[in-house]
Amino acid sequence: MLLLLVLTPAARAADFSAKEVVLEHIKDSHEWHVYGEGESAVVIHLPVIVRSSTGWHVFCSSQFEHHAHDGLRHVKADAPADIQGLAIATEGDHAGKIVEDGSPVLDLSITKTVAVMFINVAILLCCILFSARWYKKRKASDAAPGGFVGFVEMLVMYVVDDIIKPGVGEGYEKYVPYLLTCFFFIFTCNVMGLIPFPPGSGNVTGNIAVTFFLALCTFIIVQFSGNKHYWKDIFWPDVPVLLKAPVPLMPVIEFVGIFTKPFALMIRLFANMMAGHAIAVAMPCIIFLVASMTAGVFFSMSAVSVIMAIFMMCLECLVCFIQAMVFTLLSSVFIGMARAVPEGHE
Repeated sequence: MLLLLVLTPAARAADFSAKEVVLEHIKDSHEWHVYGEGESAVVIHLPVIVRSSTGWHVFCSSQFEHHAHDGLRHVKADAPADIQGLAIATEGDHAGKIVEDGSPVLDLSITKTVAVMFINVAILLCCILFSARWYKKRKASDAAPGGFVGFVEMLVMYVVDDIIKPGVGEGYEKYVPYLLTCFFFIFTCNVMGLIPFPPGSGNVTGNIAVTFFLALCTFIIVQFSGNKHYWKDIFWPDVPVLLKAPVPLMPVIEFVGIFTKPFALMIRLFANMMAGHAIAVAMPCIIFLVASMTAGVFFSMSAVSVIMAIFMMCLECLVCFIQAMVFTLLSSVFIGMARAVPEGHE
């Protein structure tokens, strides 16, 4: 990542902006920027699927101009007439979105985050199916696998035996497919996000929409898994009557707790991954921020920034696993709490 930043023309410019460099990495976009700036930039153009006032349109993001005018990247003059009037906002409340006459349109485009997520899913499927194929050709009495298949088996057994089984409790088997999917999907997206060039560099789990959907899935499963004791503890908990009637203080608190649990899942994963990516990218920016200072300051701060960047990347490798583990662990605990039966009850 540091080498790519050093070679980027924008990083060598006098008006270098660390904020723009960091935001470019963590935000979503309709283009996959690889290297360079302006006309010489190497960019992977992605499909645009929008519904405007004239209907549905499908075209490539290369139809938009490279430079913004009045806070908008308009469609090129030689683009088809039916998409004239569309633009990508670069400023204001709708920055990064496709707008028509200043108002956002219905956008179902394959953005950078979506494209990276598709690639991550394909990689994950290949890894899992490759491991499954190994087991399909062997018997249970055969020797344990080694290499990549052994690594996958180790992760699966760790998640099932040390996270899912203790968290969910009896009857955990039917939740294993979902929870394993959550773990491996998050882990794969986190690891691929550390690669500073395609097919990596995507900030998938640092996107609030992705973490919202994952938390929503856990929320739905928890509610449908809840038994009568779970709902009783919410609407008529075992507390003094004055705390639940005539003013339902505790029931209201417990009911709000239904939503705070998945909210915590969403924010924890989103904030940790976004902050980690932002800090890892910001560290090398120090080199260019002190480029105009004295040689002593430049070389000393450059050394500090390189050391800190390497440290942050190593820390991010650990965080990739921890965040996948924590999301799966909390999801397991929430499901187990909804299915728990108090002592003395059946």
